[in-house]
Amino acid sequence: MSHNTFGHLFRVTTWGESHGPAIGCVIDGCPPGVAFTRDEVQGYLDKRRPGQSRYTTQRKEPDTVAILSGTLENAETGEHVATGAPIALQIANVDQRSKDYAEVKDAFRPGHADFTYVAKYGLRDHRGGGRSSARETAMRVAAGAIARKVVPGLAVRAALIQMGTEKIDRANWDWDEVEQNPFFCPDHSAVQGWAAYLDGIRKAGSSCGAVIEVEATGIQAGLGAPIYGKLDSDLALAMMSINAVKGVEIGAGFAAAAMTGQENADEIRKGKDGKATFLSNNAGGILGGISTGQPVVARFVVKPTSSILTPVKTIDTRGNETEISTTGRHDPCVGIRAVPIGEAMMALVLADHYLRHRGQTGSA
Repeated sequence: MSHNTFGHLFRVTTWGESHGPAIGCVIDGCPPGVAFTRDEVQGYLDKRRPGQSRYTTQRKEPDTVAILSGTLENAETGEHVATGAPIALQIANVDQRSKDYAEVKDAFRPGHADFTYVAKYGLRDHRGGGRSSARETAMRVAAGAIARKVVPGLAVRAALIQMGTEKIDRANWDWDEVEQNPFFCPDHSAVQGWAAYLDGIRKAGSSCGAVIEVEATGIQAGLGAPIYGKLDSDLALAMMSINAVKGVEIGAGFAAAAMTGQENADEIRKGKDGKATFLSNNAGGILGGISTGQPVVARFVVKPTSSILTPVKTIDTRGNETEISTTGRHDPCVGIRAVPIGEAMMALVLADHYLRHRGQTGSA
């Protein structure tokens, strides 16, 4: 199985399966001198960690990260400094229940990659989906924590802006609220309604989708390249690589189709510092595939969790028609834990493009 590596200069290769002994990643291309602590990496992993509320899978994984190589550690401060060698990170799997998947071993779960994995490879790992499991994304979050340190002044944050049919009121947007509720929701007034909505979905044995918005600030103008090296095309690739993602938009995105040219244009004026300033950001901080210096804004759509208790029609591996109901521990809305994953993928792309820009132009 190929294609387990993401990035050009800042490259991340992940390994491991959902129900194997461990998962991990190797970061190649991290510049020497980049400093971080294990606690910083762990903090982002804790945001994604399962079993923190009744709204996510009850699999109990501490997701404790181990730093195996590529750094010099200060024993007194706990700070790790990248040496320029590959950085290896590992997380042990401690709460696998492979027996929960015995009933789906010989049947294709609709909405999952079961059918396509067998079509391509001739077999599949039925224990939680193996490599197709969202368990793999924990290592993206760990790598993303280090990627944030590569770009000076970079800040990345994300929020859940829609759950199923329930949307936020953007007039109530408060970034501080995101860390105060189990949904990473920026609208305090929506939280209670979302809780009731998801409880109903969960009790009905079903699931729902979500929309996540990711914003990156502190980015210089000039990152990205024309034609095949566009910053927005790499962001779209990054977000689409996340499990269950079915759509990505940058800036105004699909809403731009309903705008006029005047409405969509981000007018430019001279700022107080003499530099260009934009009066709006419909472009999402990217023009011609190159960053403008404005916040980079992306949104992605996560489909409903495919593992549901409600019986659905399918076929087994012998081609016989049957029905399947997926038991075990699953997220009623995988979009919730996709919030820190979206942040990580944004950070990985920006770190990679920062190094590519520095390598091509000599400036940073």
